[in-house]
Amino acid sequence: MKFYSIFILIIILFSCQKSKKLPVLENNLTQQNEVARNDEKPVLDLIKTKNKGTEALEFCKVKKMNTDFCILIDMSLHSGVNRFVVWDFKKQKIVNQYLVGHGCGTNSWSSDESKDHPAFSNEDGSHLSSLGKYKLSGRGYSDWGIHVKYLMHGLEESNSNALKRFIVFHSWDLMSDEETFPKGSPEGWGCPTVSNSALRAIDPMIQSSQKPVLMWIYN
Repeated sequence: MKFYSIFILIIILFSCQKSKKLPVLENNLTQQNEVARNDEKPVLDLIKTKNKGTEALEFCKVKKMNTDFCILIDMSLHSGVNRFVVWDFKKQKIVNQYLVGHGCGTNSWSSDESKDHPAFSNEDGSHLSSLGKYKLSGRGYSDWGIHVKYLMHGLEESNSNALKRFIVFHSWDLMSDEETFPKGSPEGWGCPTVSNSALRAIDPMIQSSQKPVLMWIYN
């Protein structure tokens, strides 16, 4: 009888130990699942993009800007995935998409420290990108990339200082032609920068446009 009681006690103790370990195991599984979700490559929201394209077309009609295509940049996406798109108004679809860099702010220049959480500002000296609609015009020489730049005329309160801040659209040798996720794109001083190959493809489209082209940066 004594032996039987000891045997039962051992079983109870073993069961308690096992039950104590279960929450730890569950917590570990939860953490692993969370990491897995964070490691998933984000993708462009096509519905959001189409809605922005529809809104952009109405804006371009009112402002007498190009109604063939525009440039949409979704800064809510990780900078290591394609978030810069050329939107065809007539076909109502994306015709090209590329990586684009944003401003580093107080982070190290050319790093990717804010790859998934950029900050924005319209203040001169902030080294941050500004959200809002821009009119691209004034093709000129750039010291960067393929030596082509377009002036960016801010059309909203959120980006009204773009010209004063020397924010321009240009290419950069450090920008990749391919997605770099989970790494981000190099961060500059606020200009939306693309790869040299990307600007070589976009430049003729902007040059041949009879009206100013819209670039819309949003999140």
